[in-house]
Order: sequence, then C-alpha cells, then structure tokens
Amino acid sequence: MIDETLRLRLDIAYDGTDFHGWARQREQPDGTPTRTVQQTIQSALSTVLRTPVELTVAGRTDAGVHASGQVAHADIPAASLDQRSIDGDPARLVRRLAKLLPADVRVYGVSAVSPLFDARFSALTRSYVYRVTTHPAGALPTRARDTAVWRRPVDIGAMQVAADAFVGLHDFAAFCRAKPHATTVRKVVEMRWVEASTGEEPNLYEAHVTADAFCWNMVRSLVAACLQVGEGSKDPTWVEPLLGETTRHPHVLLAPAKGLTLVDVSYPAPEHYAERARLTRAKRD
Repeated sequence: MIDETLRLRLDIAYDGTDFHGWARQREQPDGTPTRTVQQTIQSALSTVLRTPVELTVAGRTDAGVHASGQVAHADIPAASLDQRSIDGDPARLVRRLAKLLPADVRVYGVSAVSPLFDARFSALTRSYVYRVTTHPAGALPTRARDTAVWRRPVDIGAMQVAADAFVGLHDFAAFCRAKPHATTVRKVVEMRWVEASTGEEPNLYEAHVTADAFCWNMVRSLVAACLQVGEGSKDPTWVEPLLGETTRHPHVLLAPAKGLTLVDVSYPAPEHYAERARLTRAKRD
C-alpha cells in the first residue's frame, strides 16, 4: 500500500536579527548547528509530525532580514496528521508549533493545498518594505531591530526619481550578487518611497518594492542606490545606465539588512499553479 502524500502551505513570520538567514547551512566549526529559519521550523514540524520534513520557500531571505508574509510548502505523509491533538486538521499545527518554536519565529497559518502549488515557482510577485531613518538620534529603540539608519539627510523626491528607473523588465546584474548559471533579469512592478514619519519616529522613510522575483541582495542594493541619490552623492540619472551592466557595479552600496522585511507573496488561482511554475522555471533574457 502506497502512503498518501499531502502538500501543506505554511504562512510564516520571523524577526531575522538572530538568524543566519532562511536557508539551512552547515554546522559551525565547533559542531554546533547554524541557526536558520528553515532549520528551526523544520525541526519543530518534524517533531510534531514524527516524520522528516523539508520546506520549499517562496524567497530565501539573507541574515538579518525579516518576514511578515513568508510562504513555504512541504510534502508530508497524510497519516502523520492522524494524531489526537491534530485529528487530520492541518490548521491545528499552528497551536502545536507555537509551543515549540522560539519567540522570534511563528507559523501563523497551515493549510492543505493542491500538489501543483509550489511556494517558490508558483509565486506571481514578492513584496518587501524597507524602513530607514535619517534622524541624528537613530531608530526608535522599540523599532531598532527592523529599522536601518542612514547618516545623511535625504530628498525623497530625488529618491523616487531614481526608483522610477527600476520599474519594468531589466537585467539587474549591477545590483545583484549573481549566482552561477542564474539569470539576473527581473520585472519590478513597483518601487515607491513613502514619508512614514510620526511624532515618535521623525525622518522615517519606507521603500515599498514589488517584483516577480529578486536576485541575491537586489532589494538592498536598489534601496542603497536611491539613498545615495537622495543624499546628493549621486545624480538621479546615475542609476538608469547601470541597468545595461552585466556584472555587479562597484559603486553600488548595500543597505543594512535589518531594515528589510518580506511582507507578501502573491499567487494565481489554483488552476494556474502549474502554468505559472512552468513560466517561472523558463530562463529569461
């Protein structure tokens, strides 16, 4: 008899400050495990389900980057849900996992999905928000873990001019740490700068960025380029020619990881999961 397999979708949030990124990594030289979000959730989920679990994620975040809308999927034996505290209902895993997971990571939704759903390849867009303050005192202490500090004042209008150049289908090689045999062509749907200051948080800005996908370090590089323009060290016309480069540009800085949060991953209707995955896997020029 062949065991039935069930695909689960997990909706995840985490404070990335004390993690070495999402992806599971090798042990430290002294043999201690490297603390990653993937390994932490997989370990808890495997304990609850009493079977090894492997997660596929929508977007691998770097060390220090946060998420409020991360998505992953896992294939598990359907029989692993036949426990008294779960009773075949994947949603009950939320409460069970909350008892095992540390305070800086939470699985706030678990549901059974079509086997054609792929958290990574079925995604239509990923959206990030980058928070940064230019106030001389730095970030508000209660938001210090998710708010970056830029030491010079900036002009948000100039930053938006720079951001507008990034919208569309481009090769972002100048703004990415390229991986071998991987394309750096991406379609940015939106990059919008918002004045987010309040009485408690003056001189606060947010970059809202949505694309079909992002290459390694891309969002932090786009943000840094805009901030360079905003502070006046670069002209707003500086960024557009960089979209014709084929390698990472040495003058492109990297904004601090702590300001970045993955806030949403969007998907098509279930009947379009397979087609979307096929298109995503096709390498673009």
